[in-house]
Amino acid sequence: MRLITTVLAGGLLLTLAGCGVAAETAGQVGNAASTAAVCADAVRIATATPDPADPRAAAELTGLAAKAANTTAAEAINGLATTLRETTVDELVKTPAEWVQRKADQVAALTKACAG
Repeated sequence: MRLITTVLAGGLLLTLAGCGVAAETAGQVGNAASTAAVCADAVRIATATPDPADPRAAAELTGLAAKAANTTAAEAINGLATTLRETTVDELVKTPAEWVQRKADQVAALTKACAG
């Protein structure tokens, strides 16, 4: 009887350990999928035409950064949100090339963070 109990307990322990590994792996896959979706949305928003009169893009990016499982991606998204939030019509008119370059650099940093 002790042998049967020991075998059953051992089997239960292995099953539970396997579930823990599966749950951890599923969590990692879920985080990666979540980060990929967040990154795709962030790039979509960041590459849209800027509208300084409409703060929704910056707000959406801030919300996406909060959802990002990857800290580096969240920081890159927050950087884009700050750029969009602080963009003025004057800046777009007087120094458009500089603004486009800064935004392109930030999108490149986001893409790198999302890939890593």
